[in-house]
Amino acid sequence: MSTKWNPWHGCRKFSPGCLNCYVYRMDARFGRDPSVFSLTDSYLLPLAAYRGGKNKGEYKLQPDGGYVYTCFSSDFFLEDADPYRAEAWKAVRIRQDLRFFIPTKRIHRFQECAPADWGDGYANVTVACTAENQAMADKRLPTFTALPIRHRVVIVEPILGHMDISRHLSGIDEIIVGGESGDGARVCDFRWVLDLHRQCKEAHTPFRFKQTGACFTDEKGRRIHVARVNQHRLAERYGLSFG
Repeated sequence: MSTKWNPWHGCRKFSPGCLNCYVYRMDARFGRDPSVFSLTDSYLLPLAAYRGGKNKGEYKLQPDGGYVYTCFSSDFFLEDADPYRAEAWKAVRIRQDLRFFIPTKRIHRFQECAPADWGDGYANVTVACTAENQAMADKRLPTFTALPIRHRVVIVEPILGHMDISRHLSGIDEIIVGGESGDGARVCDFRWVLDLHRQCKEAHTPFRFKQTGACFTDEKGRRIHVARVNQHRLAERYGLSFG
């Protein structure tokens, strides 16, 4: 099990992987401007407690063994969030019984945004750096692997081309790979996925093929459309995930 915590909403497109951002797609349905930053009603969700009844004083968010997926409708290290991040970090620090999963395209801002007591990392935080193509991997992963972080994941989603990240796999807890969903999705070529799988096998780095995306070139070289409901299922069928 897992839960989502979006302390703020709104982001600005930052790199090629942002082209068909799902937050932009969702906001467009409701006539909202997704580039406008705002705090949400869940700003300090981990610290929300019951005010009455038999559970009075207990936290509403209880550990269930899964992650608290954090800031999936923005970026935790977005500049607009600088005045509010300290309180969010405080909630993370207090709730040591929860496991937080924080993805970012702005890993270059990590050092200036980390809390003063971060040290070599909070034990209950996994930071996930995205790298959707070779250029972004070359730019972000050297910075990412040099940072004082206890739990590191690399998210290659949407994968946009062949990538060699073999020299960056030391100390990485998992590589997550997936294609792009939604209208206008760019192709995910199974050969790219297979090659990343090989690199992870050789480095003994856990690997997960999360989803094929909507536009998938399969193992026979056929370009096929995959309905959203089948994208995770088809990826699992290949049996590439390990670790």
